[in-house]
This record gives sequence, structure tokens and C-alpha cells, in this order.
Amino acid sequence: MTQKELNERAKAAVMAYDMKAAAEVSKEAVANNADLVNLIQEGFTAGIQEVGDLYQAKKLYLPHIMSAANAMNAGVEILTPELEKAGKSAGEGLGSFVICTIEGDIHSIGKDIVAIMLKVAGFNVIDLGRDVLVKKIVEEVKKVKPKAVGTSALMTSTMVNQKTFEELLKEEGIREGVLTNVGGAPVTQQWCNEIGADVYSENASDCVEKMVAKVKG
Repeated sequence: MTQKELNERAKAAVMAYDMKAAAEVSKEAVANNADLVNLIQEGFTAGIQEVGDLYQAKKLYLPHIMSAANAMNAGVEILTPELEKAGKSAGEGLGSFVICTIEGDIHSIGKDIVAIMLKVAGFNVIDLGRDVLVKKIVEEVKKVKPKAVGTSALMTSTMVNQKTFEELLKEEGIREGVLTNVGGAPVTQQWCNEIGADVYSENASDCVEKMVAKVKG
């Protein structure tokens, strides 16, 4: 079974809302020492993105998105412990990275994938979940003193809370001590610059590449 075939099966499983098939692909990938990060990006993520495009085109509805997400999660859950092992063997020490979906936003798929890949890169990831109050994120920064904080916003109506977060960090006098990363479908480099965040990430791979460079740089 080639990597391409595994990726295609993973994508098809997500688009067919088939949790069992998604889990089977992941098990095969682990057994065959396949590229698990590639499987997530080119297989499971590609599937969920296509479902999202169909949803935007009003060809699918919210229950379809949820079913596709459940299928993807069934596959990714099997891959996560293997990826975490790989991250540990590759070496840790990049520091703590707090990540969440911003207040008012219940989406978590993209954020979950970023969290996994940051772990693989060697960060100690603290995932606060979704719809996290801005004040709670600031409290976590005070408590953990992480190297970085990443917030995801999947709607234009919740993007403003990324700006609020930047402002609250400044008010609390802790902005200079932490790198801030912003991402999500409507988020842009222009928005990142406007609110004073440190790094804009277009996708999971982009986030890992930029944050590793920032921390090591």
C-alpha cells in the first residue's frame, strides 16, 4: 500500500463519513511505517477541506460537517500517540505552546491538527479547547509562562477576540514575554499586522515551520 493510496483512502473515508474505514487506514499506516503527518495533511485534512468547500457551496449541511469531523477524528486519534512518540524521540525542549479556538468560536478541527503537529515538532502543547474566554487564555499565560500562544478564529465575527487578547496581554504587562500566533480561515497577514500579533499561520505546516524558526531563532 503506497502513501498515495493510504492518503486517498483516508480522504475517501472522511468524505463518506466512515469512522471505521478512517480508523482502519490509520492502523494500516502505523503498521506499515507510513508518513503519518502526510496522511493527516494529504488524506484526512484534504477530505475535511473538501467537505467544507461543499458546505460553503451549500451542497452539504452542518450534520455532514459533523459526520466528516467524526470520521477524521476516528483516524487521527489512532495516529496521535504514534506522532507524540515520534516527537519525543526527535527531541523536545522547544517550550510550552498554549493553543485554543478563540472565544465565541466552536470550531476545533484545524486547531486540533495544528496541536498534533506542534507536539511532533517538540513543543509541550497545552490545548485549552474551543470557545475559550480571552480572560482564561491570559490566566493560562500567567500560570504557564509559555513560549507561545496560538489562537484560531474560523469566523469574521470572532476574529475581533484575537485583537482583544493582544490588548489584554498588554494591559496585564505580559505581552513582551510571549509569542502570539493567529490563524483560521478568515485570518490574514494583514489582520495579524493590524492587531500586533507576532506570527500569521496559513495552515498547520506553516504554523509549525514559522514557530519553530521563531523559537530557535
